[in-house]
Amino acid sequence: MRLLSHDMTIETGVFLPSSSPRPGQPISVEIRESARFAEEAGLDSVWSTDHLVASAPIMDSTVVLATAAAVTERITLGFGVLLPALRPAAWAAKQVSTLQLLSGDRIVLGVGTGNPEHGDIGWRAAGVSFQDRGARTDEALRVLPGLITGAATVLDDGTAVTLAPGSTLPPVLVAGNGRRALRRAAEFGDGWLSIGMSVEQVASALVSLTELAEEHGRPSPRAAVVAPVLGTDPRQAADQLAAYAAAGTERVVLAPTGAGWRQDYEFAAAVRAAV
Repeated sequence: MRLLSHDMTIETGVFLPSSSPRPGQPISVEIRESARFAEEAGLDSVWSTDHLVASAPIMDSTVVLATAAAVTERITLGFGVLLPALRPAAWAAKQVSTLQLLSGDRIVLGVGTGNPEHGDIGWRAAGVSFQDRGARTDEALRVLPGLITGAATVLDDGTAVTLAPGSTLPPVLVAGNGRRALRRAAEFGDGWLSIGMSVEQVASALVSLTELAEEHGRPSPRAAVVAPVLGTDPRQAADQLAAYAAAGTERVVLAPTGAGWRQDYEFAAAVRAAV
């Protein structure tokens, strides 16, 4: 974490090469190499996307993060984002809890409902409803904290279950730019994860998020931004990150550019050093 000024801090992360940007492009398997490189470059976090069937090749996020955890010691490991509605909540919790234990409490649990641009084939293949994914996500967010930590938990069908061993609950970041996502973040999240928003959009949304959180008697979730709007010069990008921090952003995850993970990570590290 880098100090910007006074109390403003921001963390810089990158995506592991666990998905392909285009349908015809082969996927990289350099998860170990990229995770080690990111940690050695001084970056704060690495992230893995999640889906069963996407518009291009994609790996399983839990296995990807487990691989990254095994070859690193310090760096934060983020789901960017997990789709709990694709899975039984208890299985998702078991995987997250095990990752948290084996990584030494380095997990950040981003949660989303799934990008409609990928279609519904993955949902149909998993035998779950695409239309009900929002409600299923809400229910998962309700029960995941207890399941992950090993507390007695009653599932939506009335089943009482306790998973052992439990772990420390990782920070939960709820993803999405829309009003429903903000409401979900206010009700369930430690953080809110937006995609591609400008500084002004983040600042405006945080005002609404604070009001929604107050309705639930909760503190306003902290903001993180995936694919922030940045220039190509590291110093210019560092100034832009300072503006995001001033608007209330505590974490950014830089998007792949297509130049390859090594070049992207070097740029991210240069931006972080310039902050």
